[in-house]
This record gives sequence, C-alpha cells and structure tokens, in this order.
Amino acid sequence: MVIRVVVADDQAVVRTGFVNLLSTQEDIEVVGEAESGREAVHLVRKTQPDVALLDIRMPVMDGVEAARQISSAGDGTTRVLMFTTFGLDEYVYDSLAAGASGFLLKDATFPELLHAVRVIARGEALLAPAVTKRLIAEFAKTRRPAVRTGPIGDLTPREIDVLVQIARGLSNTEIREALSITDHTVKTHVNRIFAKLGLRDRAQAVIAAYEAGLVTAENA
Repeated sequence: MVIRVVVADDQAVVRTGFVNLLSTQEDIEVVGEAESGREAVHLVRKTQPDVALLDIRMPVMDGVEAARQISSAGDGTTRVLMFTTFGLDEYVYDSLAAGASGFLLKDATFPELLHAVRVIARGEALLAPAVTKRLIAEFAKTRRPAVRTGPIGDLTPREIDVLVQIARGLSNTEIREALSITDHTVKTHVNRIFAKLGLRDRAQAVIAAYEAGLVTAENA
C-alpha cells in the first residue's frame, strides 16, 4: 500500500526537504504541498491523503486549527502528524485536543520521520518520548482537570505493562518489541485498556498513568 501524504510548512526550505526525503520511499507518495493551514485543509479535502504533516506555526491558519478542521471533516481517513521546532506543552495539548495522531519535533531524524508517517498511516498514534515527558511534566505542574477514568485496579498486570509503555510514548510496534508480544495482542490490550478506563486517546492514557503513579516526569 502506498501512503499518500500532504506536507504543510510555511518555510519553503523545510517543506521541500520533507517532500524530497519522503519521495525517496517507494511506499510513500507526496500528493500536495501547502504553505499555510488554510491551504493544507483545502488540499486534504481535495486529495484525501492518508497522512497530513502539519507545522504548528503557519500563517493565515495555524497547524492546530488546520488539524481540528481536518479531523472533524470528511470520513476521518486522513490522520494528522504535527511538527514543530517548539517543544512547548501548550502546543502538545492543543494539537492532541484538535485530533492529531502524532507529534514530533523538527529535529527528529529521517528514520524517525519515516517511522512516524508509517505508524500514523496504520491507524496508530505516536508521541515522541521527549514530548511525552513534557506532557507529564506539564500535567504535574498545572494539575489540569483530571481525566475521569475507571479504576486502574480493573486492569490485568499485562494491561498495566502496556499502559506504562503507552505513557512513555511508545507506538504499538514498539510496545510489541518491548514486551515480546504480537501485534494482535498489543491491539487487544490497548482496546481493553481504553474500554476499561473510558479513555478517548493516548494523551488521556498518559494522564491516567500519571495519576495512578505508574509513571512520573522523571521515569517517563
């Protein structure tokens, strides 16, 4: 399967660099480029890509609002991966709340970028470990409203292991490798964790793990 991608960044050099790198892969096709959030939304609606790579800070419409419009429109086939040079917590929260499936800093390596695109295209979610630590640290500092979840005690020991790995920013594939279990088993555990705790997404899973004392800003 070829992964169809739209790249949006107001800096032409950065945008062209992403496009050129992604275009070297046989399983990835860049179907459009945008220099603003508004243009990105238009392109996504026109081309219906699998993944939209969005910079956070863009003119006319920023990446967060573009992610919100992309995630709320259409049939939900386009998943959003956010990029920024700023690892600021407010952007992490806003991006995830807007429906983004992943968040990476622009200093990510080429292999990390390719991995992220492929993970997002498979329907999984991804947070860079550095971003996950910031997410936990910000929650610890500000004590944002608690996520209402079911009791952690309802989880099996293996489900707790998986929740900890999610909270550390690992993708399903990385969890499979870390715990030496199959892809199907990982997906089953993730689905059961979300169902038992009433979680919407991985961001809420991070907070739930923090509130339960399973991870801290130091050991995430």
